[in-house]
Amino acid sequence: MTYDMIIIGGGPGGYTAALYAARAGLKVAVLEKLSAGGQMALTSQIDNYPGFQDGVDGFQLGEQMQQQAERFGAETVLAEVTGVELKGKEKKIITSEGAFYSKTVVIATGADPRELGLPEEKALVGRGVNYCAACDGMRYRGKTVVVIGGGNTAVADALQLSRIAQKVILVHRRDQLRATQVYHDQLLRTPNIELRWNSQVAELLHDGKLTGVKLRNVRTGEESAVQCDGVFVSIGRAPITALFAGQLSLDESGYIIAGESTETNTPGVFAVGDVRTKVLRQVVTAVSDGAMAAHYAEEYLASL
Repeated sequence: MTYDMIIIGGGPGGYTAALYAARAGLKVAVLEKLSAGGQMALTSQIDNYPGFQDGVDGFQLGEQMQQQAERFGAETVLAEVTGVELKGKEKKIITSEGAFYSKTVVIATGADPRELGLPEEKALVGRGVNYCAACDGMRYRGKTVVVIGGGNTAVADALQLSRIAQKVILVHRRDQLRATQVYHDQLLRTPNIELRWNSQVAELLHDGKLTGVKLRNVRTGEESAVQCDGVFVSIGRAPITALFAGQLSLDESGYIIAGESTETNTPGVFAVGDVRTKVLRQVVTAVSDGAMAAHYAEEYLASL
């Protein structure tokens, strides 16, 4: 059987594409290796997605998106994608459950946050360790937080958190930021941001939830403990695009090059959500991408 659309990844972008395509009468399958929601499912409280006055659990929202798409006929297949052949009018997706064929493919594989690699880091996610200031910053109103990183994302996160938290400590392993100059000027004008140069987090301090961090000076080796309520790891994200290298155009960071139309350089293939080149990676922008992909996929199918 050949589908009209196969979606790789069951996050908010993927299931929105499935919803719009299924409602348009297309034969749609979502290939997901774990469960609905993607990175969203790891967030226990989402407060910046419209329509939920008191916020919503990310796992619950992912399940609701899946059920809504399936109500209109979309299929969900639990399978890990191991290979793709995207050229030509019929695309082949190789998975742990066999091969699938489709006229269009929507890639919604997302991007994983880069981790510090410290012991118990994973266990403390949601208990003081965070990877998204826009998602989780409101939990730390009036508190002390540590931001780790020195690029544009880290400094933007520090500035955003400075409007919420009482104090923000920006930790960077070098003696100058990699962020653009405009961010340097804003940092100097923000009184509740403290900079810790030539430092890295050597240990996460906790008693079941995060209570602080141990910093190590990379030049002297001197260590010091810093009390804080939360840590935001802002050292970049890694797009899940290895399967598509050589078949789709990727930027220097590995993201799939696709504009607001979500169209890639390969006809009939679309990229949505965190996996594509874009400025803002949030649930609401992934959902928008999914709707756009379904629209342009319909146009592509009509031209065959």
